[in-house]
Amino acid sequence: MIWKIKTFENLSPYELYQILKLRINVFMLEQECLYPECDDKDLKAEHLFGLHENHIIAYARLLPPGISYKESSIGRVVTASDYRKFGIGRQLMERGIEQILSEFPNNGLRISAQAHLQSFYQNLGFQKETEPYLEDNIPHIEMALHVNK
Repeated sequence: MIWKIKTFENLSPYELYQILKLRINVFMLEQECLYPECDDKDLKAEHLFGLHENHIIAYARLLPPGISYKESSIGRVVTASDYRKFGIGRQLMERGIEQILSEFPNNGLRISAQAHLQSFYQNLGFQKETEPYLEDNIPHIEMALHVNK
């Protein structure tokens, strides 16, 4: 497994294609959510992805403060279905958290998590901040990772 972090401008066309394909296959087709996948946040994000045999199998979008929340954020967290249950999602999030906190050490981190993944994110140090709400017809909760200033 090879991990990479790139800005939007540094993604190759092939990498961008694979990222969008993975996100669409999981969020839109598998989870049956219809929403604007290209929301302009990609342009301001760092893109963390894991490659296996030259295919992107895991991805997360790392956002600086002020884009989704006043805090930094990680979104579009996804692992290809054939690679789930191998701990890749945890590795992905650990790398994402490390990257965000190294760039914005005193800012904190906020996510909109699918509610059924609450314990996964709690095991990474996130705390539930809201009651469940519907986002793209899937129950979500806001969760935050607080850092000591």
